[in-house]
Amino acid sequence: MTEYLAGRAQMGTSLGFHIVFASLGVGLPLLLCIVEGLGLLRRDSGWRLLARRWSKAFGVLFAIGAVSGTVLSFELGLLWPGFMKFAGGIIGLPFSMEGFAFFIEAIFLGLYLYGWERLSPRAHWLCTVPLTLSGAASAWFVVTANAWMNSPTGFRLVAGRVLDVHPLQAILNPGTPIETAHVMTSAYMATGFAVAAVYATGVLRGRRGLIYRRGLVVGMLLGAVCSPVQIVLGDINARWVADHQPVKLAAMEGQFQTESGAPLRIGCFPAPSQHRTVGAIEIPAGLSFLAYGDARAVVKGLDAFPAGLRPDPRPVHVGFQFMVAIGFALLGLSAWFTLTLLKERRDAAARRGRWPARLGLHQRALLSAISVAGGLGFVAIEAGWMVTEIGRQPWIIYGVVRTAQAITPAPGLLWSFAISTAIYVGLAVALIALLLRLAAATRRGGEAELDVETI
Repeated sequence: MTEYLAGRAQMGTSLGFHIVFASLGVGLPLLLCIVEGLGLLRRDSGWRLLARRWSKAFGVLFAIGAVSGTVLSFELGLLWPGFMKFAGGIIGLPFSMEGFAFFIEAIFLGLYLYGWERLSPRAHWLCTVPLTLSGAASAWFVVTANAWMNSPTGFRLVAGRVLDVHPLQAILNPGTPIETAHVMTSAYMATGFAVAAVYATGVLRGRRGLIYRRGLVVGMLLGAVCSPVQIVLGDINARWVADHQPVKLAAMEGQFQTESGAPLRIGCFPAPSQHRTVGAIEIPAGLSFLAYGDARAVVKGLDAFPAGLRPDPRPVHVGFQFMVAIGFALLGLSAWFTLTLLKERRDAAARRGRWPARLGLHQRALLSAISVAGGLGFVAIEAGWMVTEIGRQPWIIYGVVRTAQAITPAPGLLWSFAISTAIYVGLAVALIALLLRLAAATRRGGEAELDVETI
């Protein structure tokens, strides 16, 4: 059991580390395309300067993400031979297509990074188009594989043998549309808030150049556009789970007993030994209505399923609560920022991108909230993946292959987990230090340009 938990923990740690870079790899190319395109459209070098700054950070993040993604590909074969033996011929196509998308992204990133002085402004901006599309495609193909694990199709299982494999059916499984849309939108949203948080923190520390306002506004607008869409997609996803994985829904909502008109429980903590939730704020019939559109609908509880087929509701429910709470908090922050921005459009100085000499209480409060929101988007992503993966247990392929059957029987997984975790911690520390040095050097080198842009 220790080796089994160590293998799962190692894969979870690797995924948790990599998903941050994967999300930024989806969102940052789109922001680069937007800001450099604005520079071309408005003939404004300030937007191009902003894109150039972001490109340096993106190059570093891409390199770390490539390394962590490569580690994951090895771990699939080394840690989960049972999974690859069963699923390799079915979902090998999306992984192969992800590899092609990654190569295209790497090629155009190289052109983008080294083409600032070698390509025309229009040709340089055009590099962001395949960069944006390939980054999105890379993530989309990987998520289709995870969607297949939640909704396995495209094959027949006869006497334990996989027959009649249809890779396209596997890619376009019933879970693909909603899961890919949910994950992709979360990547754009989290990236937008993260970028805005960097510039909000800079403004709070006294940096009032035009570039800080532009970075803040562009990042927040991307987050503000995605946040309501993400709420709707999350609701659709939860309804899909209710129809296809009712035991996961029960774990997500801390629903132990099957009942009609099940309440929606907020802020509670599941107590499996007592078969109930503790400290719940209940909205009568709320869960039945949200899950099935009928306040009297019957919702299956965890007790309706065999003990060996139930996920642990504690991490699943807590992760789900965090994800939902953060989603609505970011939606509220988006509304707050949008209303403030519209109000400031009546101010001539604000329209020119100038900050006041002294920030008011309202501005400081909003900027402080944006600074915090930069990390919350990624917390929500991590919580969402925890809900998806732990909520599927004990299955690695839902209803077909158990996780315990797929893991390697090789010993030493505890040491492997400890070593890999230490490596990831070291990479994280080195990355943060490198980005901080890059930011400091960029500020020193670009101060004259910032002064020109704010005149």
